[in-house]
Amino acid sequence: MEAKFEELIESFVTNKIGISEAFLSLPLAAALQKNLLQLNTDGRMLSAGIGNAAMKDTNKKVRSDKTFWLEDDSKNDAEMEFMDIIREFMGHLNRTCFTGLNACEFHYALYEEGSFYSKHKDQLRNDDHRKYSMISYLNDDWIESNGGQLIVYQDKGNDSILPTNQKTVFFQSDIIEHEVVVANRSRMSLTGWLKRI
Repeated sequence: MEAKFEELIESFVTNKIGISEAFLSLPLAAALQKNLLQLNTDGRMLSAGIGNAAMKDTNKKVRSDKTFWLEDDSKNDAEMEFMDIIREFMGHLNRTCFTGLNACEFHYALYEEGSFYSKHKDQLRNDDHRKYSMISYLNDDWIESNGGQLIVYQDKGNDSILPTNQKTVFFQSDIIEHEVVVANRSRMSLTGWLKRI
């Protein structure tokens, strides 16, 4: 995984957005996608809110996706493998970039057809623990006309990132404004934050 970690870091240093096209293995992405779809079938994916427990607001004008938070004590093999990779990446960042990361949180995200998330930053107003955002995509055969692009706003211009299967995106939570444009088919990911508490 170290080569993939370096790929994320190098593109982050160059462009303020780290991108690895195949960060997740194909079997892991498929297993996580299967988990997400089963959670949705079981009615466990819930309308996403804005903010944390202290300031939660469910506002369909800002975002219309559904989420399910990964549990710390998950016994699901794919979720445990994914979280092991994330912890390895945090350790790599701490050793090579002195980031001081010591916690993380992730959730499945499902944007059903017509769903979106308006322009925002990921760091919460009343909590500055989120340092880096990470999004790992679980979408087979995604093409431009499917919509759902991640638009990242920067002074030099905007980046439009297709949510293609296995890809992971990495950026600073307090600096980068971004949005998810309307998805024209179901769009799936694991989204989360690397934190310093």
